Amino acid sequence: MTLPTMFRRSLIAIALGVTVSGPAVAQERELLNSSYDIARELFAAINPEFQAWWQEEHGEEIAISQSHGGSSAQARAILQGLRADVVTFNQVTDVQVLADAGLVAEDWQDAFENNASPYYSTTAFLVRKGNPKGIESWDDLVQEDVDVVFPNPKTSGNGRYTYLAAWGFAENEFDGDEEQIEDFMRTFLANVAVFDTGGRGATTSFIEREIGDVLISFESEVNNIRSEYGSDDYEVIVPPVSILAEFPVAVVGENAERNGNSDLAQSYLEYLYTEETQRLLAGFNYRVHNEAVVEEFADQFPETELLEVDDVFGSWDEAMETHFGSGGLLDQLQRR
Repeated sequence: MTLPTMFRRSLIAIALGVTVSGPAVAQERELLNSSYDIARELFAAINPEFQAWWQEEHGEEIAISQSHGGSSAQARAILQGLRADVVTFNQVTDVQVLADAGLVAEDWQDAFENNASPYYSTTAFLVRKGNPKGIESWDDLVQEDVDVVFPNPKTSGNGRYTYLAAWGFAENEFDGDEEQIEDFMRTFLANVAVFDTGGRGATTSFIEREIGDVLISFESEVNNIRSEYGSDDYEVIVPPVSILAEFPVAVVGENAERNGNSDLAQSYLEYLYTEETQRLLAGFNYRVHNEAVVEEFADQFPETELLEVDDVFGSWDEAMETHFGSGGLLDQLQRR
């Protein structure tokens, strides 16, 4: 099955409320990967490659299952009993909450390279043919006639990155003037046409329901959409300033041990760092760390200033408490 076909079927399935899964096949062991909402096609491509590698190396046939949803919702599901062996999330805090609960090792960011982030991305814009609203950067998104679509920051790591990227832009634009920053963000949020719970829902709203003038999502997602639905119908805009979006991974140690999958879980995440998988990730429009692959795909990724959450907001914990906690700035800015 080709990437475009998988992508289209997944979008249609989500729109209909259907869960897409592979055929049920009895296997000796089964690994469960809990992942963010828009990673379905990515891991549908990675998993068979890992299964083939594992069988060749260990002589064992295995199965891999996926659980997808908003990154924070997936973390809550694990806290409530979902027996995931590994997590491949899109926000550090969603892994950290599992570490705080004792399900993931305290030093999980030291377990793998690049702070346990085998690949990364940033936020970008998908606009319709001809870019009729002339959207090039964040300041274009506060115009009166622009309708914006991105997932709810309360439920989606994808949405939080979008919010923080817009705030970081405004902080630079207004030289830290809090009143002007908040005015900008208030208008930006007022222009949101729909807040879906996750990234794939936002994609469905923009593509299938034809809501909004611009979809804000990960650079990887908007490029995959454009490839699927036609380069003549959509354009991708990478703004000159955006945010570093890391994709952290971790073994859910307690679950993996109970499931008898500790070795399998460790190897699965290590496999994401191999040159072959890094090349596959770049093919899905994710930015990677492997130097050979970076050079090979250099023309694919426009240069942009990537703001880091720690630099702009102090830390993820501070950003979560100040902006996304109950009664925080996000709630205040959305009050009419």
